[in-house]
Amino acid sequence: MTFFDKSALAEELAAFGRAHPEHADDVSLFLALLADAENPFVRARLAGHFTGSAWLVDASGARVLLTHHRKLNRWLQLGGHADGEVELGLVALREAIEESGIPELVLEPGVFDLDRHVIPARGAEPEHFHYDVRYVVRTTGNESFVAGEESHALAWRSIAELAGDPDTDESMRRMARRWLERKG
Repeated sequence: MTFFDKSALAEELAAFGRAHPEHADDVSLFLALLADAENPFVRARLAGHFTGSAWLVDASGARVLLTHHRKLNRWLQLGGHADGEVELGLVALREAIEESGIPELVLEPGVFDLDRHVIPARGAEPEHFHYDVRYVVRTTGNESFVAGEESHALAWRSIAELAGDPDTDESMRRMARRWLERKG
């Protein structure tokens, strides 16, 4: 059995729970996955596994970079599988750089949002859960992006507009509202 130091993530999740008591049930689910003996940081664990995502905001904090996800065909935040990495903030940063083509990004400390969601079956891969741990990532100047193979397109969107758009994914609206409350 491989040992993974999960203590830093456990503390990040606990801190998020203290800051957002309304998400106590989510935090409990994430901590239970973290405590599981089977490695929750690899996609082969189809009972559910961790992913890391980036709420990638511009320097002004008014816009977020979204991807029109090729497989899910929806506008979402950038992110992806942990692929064995235990530090999910680093996963979020790596995915933001890879998926946006913006090289100079900065990861803010602490969990910004949690979302457990179903990924539909596709090909030989059965339906499964992603336990998505989301972090704020910021641009440091250059905001020119290049869409990668995982995206139909990328676009900067107004966070204020996302917060009130009923056609936007609920978890995206929740993050937009949280961002606006944090900035206010």
